[in-house]
Amino acid sequence: MKSMMTKIFTYSLMLVFCFLSTVSYAKKSIEHCETTQDTTSGLSSCLDVVKEAVDRELQTWINNQVFILEEFALATGRRAALDMFKRSQRNFITFRENDCRWQYLAISPGTGAASAYKKCYILASKSRIKELEVINP
Repeated sequence: MKSMMTKIFTYSLMLVFCFLSTVSYAKKSIEHCETTQDTTSGLSSCLDVVKEAVDRELQTWINNQVFILEEFALATGRRAALDMFKRSQRNFITFRENDCRWQYLAISPGTGAASAYKKCYILASKSRIKELEVINP
């Protein structure tokens, strides 16, 4: 029972963190960075902030899904969905990395290569967040 209460408490904290993260993230976006930054280094730094915020939000959604699937596995004794979700998440990370790398390499050594990689990373991560939101709103 104590383990269950700890998980519920942790889950609640993650949701609060997600909300707070989303509020601060809302102030920064790719569009915001592009309109407010005049230099390549400024744009890159701004995109780093957005990328970190999106990563935190995505991790919260992943943790939420894992929690739900762990509870399902405990209740039913069936871990297949949990194992498959973890595999799909590893595959998503590999896909995102490779998809964004080719975009970086296509522009490299141009000055916009790093920004292209970061924009791709942010957009792919946001897309994954939307998928997870639909599964468990």
